[in-house]
Amino acid sequence: MSQPITALVIMGVAGCGKSSVSEALCQRSGATAIEGDTFHPAANIAKMSAGIPLNDDDRAGWLDSLCDELRRALAAGQRPVLTCSALKRKYRDRLRSATPGLGFVFLQLTPQVAADRVAHRPGHFMPSTLIDSQFATLESPVGEPLTLALDATIHSVDRLAEQAHGWWLEHGLDPSR
Repeated sequence: MSQPITALVIMGVAGCGKSSVSEALCQRSGATAIEGDTFHPAANIAKMSAGIPLNDDDRAGWLDSLCDELRRALAAGQRPVLTCSALKRKYRDRLRSATPGLGFVFLQLTPQVAADRVAHRPGHFMPSTLIDSQFATLESPVGEPLTLALDATIHSVDRLAEQAHGWWLEHGLDPSR
């Protein structure tokens, strides 16, 4: 077995189902959910709400906060599951450097499906007009270590959570904790 996975990031573009899959996975595994969007500073939310894509500088402090939260959760003996777009390799590497044994579950879908889902998602700050920018920024994690890619267009949330849970069990999740 390779390095055991100590924590997970459920990642992908807006509308892929990160929060729903994380919630279902945490219920299944007893892990602790960390909703990455809640760590965005007000300036980032205002920018996205206005339809302006975030850049690397905008994401830097947010990623630092997520690294701190992952470390805090692990130090408290939790098994964290973080939702985070983690669109670029350097963002994922930043999270990995803070959390040895960090695994990624990449929820893949098409731009059309993502735009439709975001357009029908009530009360969220991310408009569907930013979907194209998310896909333009996305550097696929397929082939990176400790990464599972799942097709979020053909499976239900429960099935995606089941697949992620099974993969985590294969990579060191202790079901008795």
